[in-house]
Parts: sequence; structure tokens; C-alpha cells
Amino acid sequence: MNATKIVGLIGLLLAIVGGFVTIPYAAAILVIIGLFVGIGIAAQDHVRVIVSAIALATLSGALTPIPALGPYLAAILINVSMMTAGAALMIIGLNIYRRFKP
Repeated sequence: MNATKIVGLIGLLLAIVGGFVTIPYAAAILVIIGLFVGIGIAAQDHVRVIVSAIALATLSGALTPIPALGPYLAAILINVSMMTAGAALMIIGLNIYRRFKP
């Protein structure tokens, strides 16, 4: 296991715990973790990560109507979408950098 996977697992754990309790600055922490994880994502997975970030951000609220458990599941998916958004932003930033570097 490398450092990127360990940080990614810590991010997932934070996203799950953050679904049940309030963690100060959880969104910022998850985005920063996503930025770090985004560096290590292989080129063939870039499109999957970007599409996953968009899908999670768009569809994470769909679980809210489930009685008793829905708001917690939605909060977890919203937190995971924060991490994937950070990874997608890093991928996009790296692609722009590689495109225009001298």
C-alpha cells in the first residue's frame, strides 16, 4: 500500500464519520485530500474520476427521502463527492499544466 491509497482511505473514513457527526472544516480537508489523491491517479482513469465527481455531486441528494437513514447516506455521499471533486480538480490542473508547459 502506498501513501496515496492510505490518504484516500483516511479520506473515505473521514467522509463516513462526517456523515454522522459534525467535523469542523471537513469539506476543506476532504478537498485537500482529494487534491493529494488526484496526483496519483493513472491517466487511463482520469475520465472516470471526473465523471464520478460530477455524478456524485449531482446525485448525492437522491438518498435523502429514505426514512431514518437517508440523510446520513446523503451526507456521506456529499462528503465523498468533495474528495472526488478535489481529485478531479487536480487532474484537470495537471492536464492544463502538461498541455502548456514549455
